[in-house]
Amino acid sequence: MLGRSLGRQFSWFWAAYAVSAFGTWLAFDAFALIAILALDAGPAEVSALAAAGLAVGAVVAVPLGPWVEFRRKRPVMIAMDLIRFAALMSVPAAYLLDRLSFAHLLVVAVVVGAAAIAFTAASGACLKALVRPADLLVANGRFEATTWTATALGPPLGTAAIGLVGPVASVAANAVSFLLSAAGIRAIGGHEPSAAPTAAPSRPRARDLLEGWRHILASPVLRPLFFNTVLVSGLIMAATPLLAVLMLGELGFTPWQYGLAFGVPCVGGLIGSRLAGPLLARYGRHKVMLTAGTLRACWCVGLAFVGPGPAGLVLVIIVELGLITCMGVFNPVFATYRLEQLPPDRVVRTLSAWSITSKATVAALTGLWGLLAALTGPRTAIAIAGVLLLATSLLLPRHDRTPPLRNADQAPPERRTLA
Repeated sequence: MLGRSLGRQFSWFWAAYAVSAFGTWLAFDAFALIAILALDAGPAEVSALAAAGLAVGAVVAVPLGPWVEFRRKRPVMIAMDLIRFAALMSVPAAYLLDRLSFAHLLVVAVVVGAAAIAFTAASGACLKALVRPADLLVANGRFEATTWTATALGPPLGTAAIGLVGPVASVAANAVSFLLSAAGIRAIGGHEPSAAPTAAPSRPRARDLLEGWRHILASPVLRPLFFNTVLVSGLIMAATPLLAVLMLGELGFTPWQYGLAFGVPCVGGLIGSRLAGPLLARYGRHKVMLTAGTLRACWCVGLAFVGPGPAGLVLVIIVELGLITCMGVFNPVFATYRLEQLPPDRVVRTLSAWSITSKATVAALTGLWGLLAALTGPRTAIAIAGVLLLATSLLLPRHDRTPPLRNADQAPPERRTLA
């Protein structure tokens, strides 16, 4: 699946995605490290930085969905990249001038978070217009493999750069990655289709702001997947900092062991993204999403039983490897299916609503699980998240509810061959 050519335009789009993904993962947790190392921030401030950046960024992004929907997507993506470049570069500049503050970090986190939501929504519409329907799974598989490669390599390199150069090194590298991403999108060239079949409203209307959620909740196909994916990502992310506290604190693992426990399993994302196409061809889309979606919810409860020493480290690696492999299969199939179900004039608003809800849920559950861990301990809170994750599989559709097409000629090539 990964060896098939999708053309020069997609290659530039993929290159832009790859460089920004690596930059993002180079700067993974960089704001938290800067707050701790440069500003002497405490645990409450670091948690507030993570949660508020996601939550406020999501709120700011609400009007961006309708705004982006009625505009050509590549200029919007370039603008969002340049905004992120400028915002992130202000951090090392302020640090060098000894003017960096916690409020500055918070504002940058909000701006970057809102721009990321708008960029992601526009990129989904751009991808749908850029490649044939039959190639969407191949394209999403490549993005998935790139994401997990960046996840495996970025954090170790970023923390090494922080140790060698200083706390803002990875933020500067991330900023440059967005500048290179903008250049890659600009290099796609060719004609971009019209932004939307209807004229843009003169100003945002309430019904336009809510159209994405309305479309999701009215769809028997998208609604269960929406609730499932939002809760799965929220619960996984809520338990992640608690596992760091447990491993680095009570269990006495070193930072390099903690990095190893989460870097090595990322190979599962590469494996899963390679398996997605063959599994889809053999078993069909619904069975693959149901099976992989259910299995990805079964692993995290095992993290509550991690102990000290090599056995505990191996347990974390096994659990994370299983989780990430299942996600590597599920994510590209799900992303392709979701794009196929969205009409061209609702792609951006629907993807924006999805992303906003997901980020807001992560922020809320991260804060809630922090309080839960303070009351019950990190291990118990991780176990509760794991049990609730098991229940999320009940939200996956048990039957294929994809609306039947009127005739075979209307189906995209992938859907005709897999029906």
